[in-house]
Amino acid sequence: MQGFYDPVNEKMHEPSLPGIAYSFTADGHYEEAYYRAISNPQNPACPQGIIQWQHGTFQKLSNGSLTLLPFGVDGRQLESTPCLSQSIYTRYNQSELFTGYRVYTDPYHNIPRLDLFQFNGAPMAPMYLAYNPPQMLPTQTLNPTASATSAGKASSTNTANAKRSFEDPVGFQGPLNKNVIMPYKEPYNADKIWWYGIGLLGLGSVGYFCF
Repeated sequence: MQGFYDPVNEKMHEPSLPGIAYSFTADGHYEEAYYRAISNPQNPACPQGIIQWQHGTFQKLSNGSLTLLPFGVDGRQLESTPCLSQSIYTRYNQSELFTGYRVYTDPYHNIPRLDLFQFNGAPMAPMYLAYNPPQMLPTQTLNPTASATSAGKASSTNTANAKRSFEDPVGFQGPLNKNVIMPYKEPYNADKIWWYGIGLLGLGSVGYFCF
């Protein structure tokens, strides 16, 4: 998910749409990007946006569950709202447990699909394969501190095919999904359909009175 978080300049880039994405490698590394818009019923003009990014290692347990263990010093969170002059930018460190998962070809889209089940068994929204190989930042500690462990220092050859680099750390030229397998399609414009229907109704009425 290159372009979502810039560790060189300590910046997070807001996507055009909310959602969540996970990337996994064969040798046990993962990356997570999360963007959520939260409504404000008391003041609808002041919604809140939360952007989170973290990466680390994952383990497959014998009972079929997954545990995700982030590199604690690397995770970042950005909270913003149009009603405040400044955003809140902090570190973010949240381990995760998924009680199960399924990987299969979605019968409708005909592309690989991932179903994750949260710690309480509730399913998350389905996720579809967007990049192969995954586009990830390096699978090591990006912001090491004195307390950082050495767990993220090594990367085996199994991840050599994953695209990880700090290329263009400032500009991030092009949209984040320019190489996506299944690009997002804009939904139908309801206003255009409505006016189209009005036009047809008008033509039908004219034809009725003329003939």
